[in-house]
Amino acid sequence: MKFPESVPALLLFLICHFMLYGNSVSHTVTFHIQNKCPFSIWPATAPNNGHPVIANGGFYLPRGQTKRVIAPWTWNGRIWARTGCNFRSNWNSACETGDCDGRLECEGLIGKPPVTLIQVSLQGDQGKPDFYDVSLVDGYNLPVSVAARSAPAKCSIGGCFKNVNSLCPNELKVLNGRGEVVACKSACLAFNLDYFCCRNEYGSPQKCKPSAYSKMFKDACPSYYSYAFDSPPPLVSCAAKEYVITFCPSAWGGEGEHTSVY
Repeated sequence: MKFPESVPALLLFLICHFMLYGNSVSHTVTFHIQNKCPFSIWPATAPNNGHPVIANGGFYLPRGQTKRVIAPWTWNGRIWARTGCNFRSNWNSACETGDCDGRLECEGLIGKPPVTLIQVSLQGDQGKPDFYDVSLVDGYNLPVSVAARSAPAKCSIGGCFKNVNSLCPNELKVLNGRGEVVACKSACLAFNLDYFCCRNEYGSPQKCKPSAYSKMFKDACPSYYSYAFDSPPPLVSCAAKEYVITFCPSAWGGEGEHTSVY
């Protein structure tokens, strides 16, 4: 059979198109970000230096909804959730927790602590594991879980056994305008002391030990970093093409209740 002269050119175009776009699709990782809280949240992302902004840096996520976020397979950065946001206001701070200069789309800005922070380092090679953890080094606002799809149970980071906001001592509490506890600062963020921040003469695991405050975080959320030199490090290393990030992974007690046990 004799093909028209245009067929080789068409085949060449299809091959080039697949190599360009098909390869770029395969070189991505998908985050499925779920909101199981009984209220809306505004997830946000911030890349590390040299990495692109994903999902425009932030978006609205109603209760019960999931959003797919695509990242380059070598992406490094942070993911967190903002709460109590009102972007129709003229306030410099639009959110009660995790605010990024009053913007819906953070566009690379880091959220204001305290927030429960997911830290991700994707390696981009199927033969190498990704690294990820959940940190309370600056404090807590919501529980979150991270799971690698089609991966062993050891590749998951569970939520919290207790609601940190309901346990938070007065000196660490963050209150909203209605007097409700919406976040809990770390001792480092609250007091800015070398002893709590693991810096200067306390800048080593031998010198910087758990405090009563970090032990409170650890007891409530054992799978998270409770302070800078948490040991053993709750860092997960697994390889996957899809990750599920769930805010409020367990049932909360009632509509809008930040003090429910879960």
